[in-house]
Amino acid sequence: MRLASKIFLTATLVIVVLAGVGVLSLRAVDRLVSVNREITTLTVPALRLAAGAREAIAALTRLEARALVLRDRRYAALWNERAARMARDLGRLTEYATSATEAARLQEALAAFADYRRVVTEEQRRVARRDRAGAMRLAETDALVFSGRVEARLDELMDATHARGLAAQAEAAQLEVRTWTAVLVALGAAVGLALFASGLVAYGMTRSLETLSEATARVAAGSFREPLPVESNDEIGQLARSFNSMAAQLRQMAETREEFFATLSHELRSPLTSIRGAADLLREGFPGPLTEKQARLVEIIGGSTDRLLQLVNQILEISRLRAGLVPLERTTLDLDRLLGRAVEELHPSAEAAGVVLERELVGADFRCSGDEGRLLQVVVNLAGNAIRFTPAGGRVVVRLVDAGPELELQVEDTGVGIPAAELPHIFDSYRQAHRDRGGTGLGLAIVRGVALAHGGRVTVESQEGKGSRFSVLLPRG
Repeated sequence: MRLASKIFLTATLVIVVLAGVGVLSLRAVDRLVSVNREITTLTVPALRLAAGAREAIAALTRLEARALVLRDRRYAALWNERAARMARDLGRLTEYATSATEAARLQEALAAFADYRRVVTEEQRRVARRDRAGAMRLAETDALVFSGRVEARLDELMDATHARGLAAQAEAAQLEVRTWTAVLVALGAAVGLALFASGLVAYGMTRSLETLSEATARVAAGSFREPLPVESNDEIGQLARSFNSMAAQLRQMAETREEFFATLSHELRSPLTSIRGAADLLREGFPGPLTEKQARLVEIIGGSTDRLLQLVNQILEISRLRAGLVPLERTTLDLDRLLGRAVEELHPSAEAAGVVLERELVGADFRCSGDEGRLLQVVVNLAGNAIRFTPAGGRVVVRLVDAGPELELQVEDTGVGIPAAELPHIFDSYRQAHRDRGGTGLGLAIVRGVALAHGGRVTVESQEGKGSRFSVLLPRG
């Protein structure tokens, strides 16, 4: 899967989860609105109408009593008017009685109110016939029973309506809690999923890029051998394949170059040795005495042959070091004494260059296991380079530091320094930071090869125009 597809799927997954949260929230809000609408449009009006009817029945009983006692027809007319209004209100209550209990109580109240109106109508007819005693008996018996029944049923209706309202409020509260819980859980899941998916993609990318970066550094250091594992088919996987192909071609080119130089050096060594031997015979006058000019030419031939042989030997040594074919004659030696030998050997060169050559010791125990000849070569190469690149009046310090399980050999100078762009490649074969000062570009490569053969490592610190410090760290064992 391509990298863009992975990122798109991650974003799509997060969007889907958030959309689900949105849908859930909208459904919960819709239900809350429905419950609130039910409370506002059904429960509250029903309670208001029931309470009004409850008060109206009490007012009707009072008007009924006044009409009987005072025998005033106006009270009877007023009773009829209010009774008709109450009947309409009770009829309107049927629109709001949504539960079975409310509907049953409302029907009982309507029936009782109809009986009450019938009894009061009979009372009014008896009053009109001047049968006041009969009217009073109806008022004290049937009318009182039916009006009380209406009041009781209205009270039960209001209780049922109020209970329905409380149930709706409880449902709304529970729905609110469930909604908040669901939304928070869904949001947490969305955020967690987004972080996990993004972290997974980012981890895969950074891990692959770190592997590529380390491999690039190994290629730059010339130690990259095994190809990178290709774990995906995305752009990073394609980059890894291209990198492996590039590294393989570079390795093949380097091996071809080394093989060419090794073969060429091996083929040149024999004729150069013969030329040097012939030059020595001529210099000794074996064929006969030489003129001054001939002797001068023989010296030039001998010097040039020695330099060529030195270069050939260095090339062959680099080839053997890289192939791991250089045997180390390990012995227990004191690096302090070896350092003294190297400094003594280099003193004439330092005096000729006008450079102060010093030796420093930090610590007390400088014993280690190693090849004395190879380690002496390391010190001479580093110190010789430092003298060569330090102007007259400068200073070169060869320092030995007791670093516990390791010994650190430092060669520090106040010379011209190394350009920052050349530092990563300073130990490469045939690479020179200052080509105008001569050299083969193989000395530092040999130093690194010998250090690696001893299980150590080499580092360099330098600032152009202020000097350099090379450090060789060697294990004691």
